Amino acid sequence: MVNEPNGAIPAPQELETFISPDEKNKEKIVSKYNMTKDAESGDFDPFTERKLDTPTSNMDTLTHLLKASLGTGILAMPKAFKAAGLINGILFTVIVAVVCTHCSYILVKCAHVLYKKTKKTQMSFAEVGEAALDNGPQPLRKWANAFRIFIVISLFITYFGTCSVYTVIIARNILQIIQFYCGDIINERFLIIILLVPLILMAWIRNLKYLAPVSMIANLFMAVGLGITLYYLVGTGQLQYDKIKDMLFKHPSEWPEFFSLTIFAMEAIGVVMPLENSMKTPRAMLGICGVLNKGMSGVTLVYILLGFLGYLRFGEEVQDSITLSLGDAIPAQIVKLSIAIAVYCTFGLQFFVCIDIMWNGIKDKFTKRPELADYIMRTIMVTVCVSIAAAVPQISPLMGVIGAFCFSILGLIAPAMIEVITYWEPGVGPGKYLIWKNILVVIFGTFSLVFGTKDAILAILKDF
Repeated sequence: MVNEPNGAIPAPQELETFISPDEKNKEKIVSKYNMTKDAESGDFDPFTERKLDTPTSNMDTLTHLLKASLGTGILAMPKAFKAAGLINGILFTVIVAVVCTHCSYILVKCAHVLYKKTKKTQMSFAEVGEAALDNGPQPLRKWANAFRIFIVISLFITYFGTCSVYTVIIARNILQIIQFYCGDIINERFLIIILLVPLILMAWIRNLKYLAPVSMIANLFMAVGLGITLYYLVGTGQLQYDKIKDMLFKHPSEWPEFFSLTIFAMEAIGVVMPLENSMKTPRAMLGICGVLNKGMSGVTLVYILLGFLGYLRFGEEVQDSITLSLGDAIPAQIVKLSIAIAVYCTFGLQFFVCIDIMWNGIKDKFTKRPELADYIMRTIMVTVCVSIAAAVPQISPLMGVIGAFCFSILGLIAPAMIEVITYWEPGVGPGKYLIWKNILVVIFGTFSLVFGTKDAILAILKDF
């Protein structure tokens, strides 16, 4: 979920996913490579026309993809395995990884087709959706702009909700430290409200270059926290082998929670197009051994490892975030503090996405004193974000709602629709396999959307 700066790529690459080059007056003429002859016939080569000041290598792109996918959602994987069981957890994680990676893959593939059709060399996620309808069947073309707006709004809701989750994670980790040393002297909701001021100050950083060192700090503390966590899982000799028979499988009624949490943790649809747009060799993003498949394969292994070991170590007592299950020893306190600092430092980059979307929607109405309006907007947005966290101070259910509702639509259903529309005229393959394949993807996304959202909302309501 977290995309952080590293050299050539501008800090929050997610921004490029939402803000079109036209809106930022930075549009470059880009195109696409030879993938489907019927769809891409012509002399225009988008990749030779694409001009970038600081293009990224395949290795840089792989690094950024790993950073984007290995976010705070990984902390909830043991809780996800608790809902599926050890055996099903491994199987279902692979299934989610395959489906999510495939949907990211077809989004990039369709972008490459549409580069040729539109004579562009770069597109955001929303622009790919708009271009697909604009160049698709005639009855759908009138909905192109509405589809673009829908994607932008969905992305805003997704990242805004993610920032509320971050607020709860910060508060929950700090609260356990306070309770250990000082007892129950503060309420969790009150602590979340206290975080309002430091979070507003973080959101007031308007220049992305000043967020870059903050992001490096986040990487450092996250590495420390995860490193000590792995020691707790495998270095203490306390894996619950004696209870493993009861941990292998879980009832299907618990599976929706697994899919919601895992989709939230693994989905990186918001950063795929920005990464592709910045690549020196965009063709290398695709292919069996392409950057996308390599990166998501590594991410899947890490998620399975932490989820499996975390559940095997703490069993039914595992909490929403694995760091909250570590106990009260000094190393555990270091983990909680490290994760709290890392997530706080990441908040600025994640929230910048929401700020940029909102500001581009209202800036034309505040031309007299734009800086003041910008600061007021940022303050109000953070206040609303923190208010949501204070109202629903639960990590797992909040992740579940975002994963089931937002990422199911954006990361699964939307790319499937875009592929069918993009390839409608060139042809959907023998036996219309493209349609049938994407029907299965939509069914999977709908299953997660309906049942995952229902379970997450019911879990939230239990707190009231």
